Formats: sequence, C-alpha cells, structure tokens
Amino acid sequence: MTTEAPLAPGRIVLLTASHRVAPGLLSWPAWQTLRAADRVLCADADHPQLPYLREAGVVVEQFVPSADELVAYCADGGRTAVVLTSGEGDARLTDGLARLAGSNRVQMPDLELLPGSYDLPGARLLDLVQVMDRIRRACPWSSQQTHEGLAKYGIEEAYELVEAIEAGDRTELREELGDVLLQVVFHARIAEDATGEDDDEPFSIDDVAATLIDKLIHRHPHVFGDETAETPADVKATWLRTKAVEKQRSSVTEGIPLAQPALALAAKLASRVRSGGLDVPLPPDDGGLGHQLLTLAARAEAEGTDPETALRAAARAYRDAIVAVEEAGGFSEA
Repeated sequence: MTTEAPLAPGRIVLLTASHRVAPGLLSWPAWQTLRAADRVLCADADHPQLPYLREAGVVVEQFVPSADELVAYCADGGRTAVVLTSGEGDARLTDGLARLAGSNRVQMPDLELLPGSYDLPGARLLDLVQVMDRIRRACPWSSQQTHEGLAKYGIEEAYELVEAIEAGDRTELREELGDVLLQVVFHARIAEDATGEDDDEPFSIDDVAATLIDKLIHRHPHVFGDETAETPADVKATWLRTKAVEKQRSSVTEGIPLAQPALALAAKLASRVRSGGLDVPLPPDDGGLGHQLLTLAARAEAEGTDPETALRAAARAYRDAIVAVEEAGGFSEA
C-alpha cells in the first residue's frame, strides 16, 4: 500500500518596491520570482513597474482575487502567485490572509514579503523635495515667500541648532537639523521660480547639491586626489589653500559676514589675519569697552578658544544661577 505524498502548500509572494528607486530596477531575487511565478497579479493599473514587467515578458493580471481564492489557487498543485503591491499595500488582501491563517481551518501556502528594491541612503530627501514642491504650489503663505522674507528664519534656526548642540539634546538636535534643512530646500525651491530677468537665473536643489559636491571634492584632494594630509592641521591648510585659489580674493576680509554677532565677527577677523600671515595691530586703545572686547576676542582666538561659544557658555551658567535664585524665593514680580 502506497501513501500519496501531501501536496506542496504553494506560495504567495507580496512584492514591494520603493517608489524612491526608478521603476524596473528590481533585485535579482525579485526578477527570478516574477519570471518563475504561475501568476503575477496587480490591482493598480497605473503601477510604475507594469511597463517594465511587460517589456521583460512577464504577464500581469490586472486584478487581485480575494484571500480565500488566492489561497485555494496556490494550494492546488503548489502554485506560486506574486502580488505586486502598491506603496500603501493591499489591506484587503493582507487582512484576509491574516484571518485565514488565524482560523487554523485552512492549509495556508507559504507567505513571503519580498522587497524588490530598497531605499538608498538619502532617499527620504527625495520625498522632502516633493513635499516642498507641493507646499510651494498649494500653500497660500509659502507660495508668496521670498529669499529676503525668509532670511530671518535662517538665522533663528541656526541659533536653535547651536543651542541644541550645546545642550546635548539629541532629540532636539535631530529636529533642529531638519529645520535648518528646510531653509535650504525652501530657498532652493524659491530659486526655481526665478524669471531669468535682471540676471536672476533660476536654479534648483540639484544645482545646490552639485555645487556643494564639486566644492567638497575640490577641497579634499587628500581624499579624492593624490595629495596627502596626515593630521587635521594638514587638512585645514589644504582647505584654506584650495579655497584661496577658488575665491581669488583681494582681501582676507572678503567673505566675512559683517551681520554676524560682534564677538564672533571680531574673532573671525583675527583668525583671517593670523592665517593670512599678516601683522595688523589692533586699533589704538580709546579706553572704550569696544576695544577691550576686541582685544579679548583676538586673544581668545589666538589661544584656540571661540569667544562666542565661551561667552554663551558663561551666559548659560549665569542664566542657571538666576533661575536657582528665583526658585529659592528670591524672585517677585513687580
């Protein structure tokens, strides 16, 4: 007496693909599964992968049966059915499969979730560009903003980022980095709307990134070229040398934003004088507070201390001392 071997349970494959990767760029396991499947199903007639599957000779049925029907089909002869899901998935099918699997009344086929493509590092930046583009077109406030109108927010967000760094709050740091990034993407999107009149040439976030990439490669010849830099000091010297060639400045003061905080401005000027090998004495002592602060800033910079950071740390400590006195009962509203 012979015993018939049980039928193979079959296989249901839910194939996902990242919308941030160009359609058709599927993994080799995904292509193998698609070509070997008994049925390939997709309910979305506009799914971006369909033209590429047809080009590869894969027949795709433009519907997805119910979970019961799909399980019955795969159980009959151990067939394989691949369901090409949309970005949101197929809740009807997955809920139905979960229901059947939990009932313990049906021999379930093997269920597999197969990623056909994965996000590359930085892929969410593509989503950010798309979201910003839609906001620029559809939001009454955002659609009217200009570079000049947003300038103050760039300053505010930069200070909030510095505060998060100094506080050591990584959750806040993550959020503030996003706010700074928003300023970059927002300004780049505004620049796309330039008319080209009055030398106002349009550019996009891709142009911004391309300019930055070129700059980074050019200023890191020890990474992308044949130069050697063994220490951080070597790297800084290379950076300053290549930057000087790029800018062709007539003065070491060019490129220093005069609108930055006065203490940071004084330290930056002193730094440029020192790195430029210049011998420029400080202005004559007029006995005023400004000269004293300038002297302190120059001395701090020469000693390797950022005076702006040092003063901010001292001010934060002073703020904490004030709060401590208030909490001890020494504060009363006028």
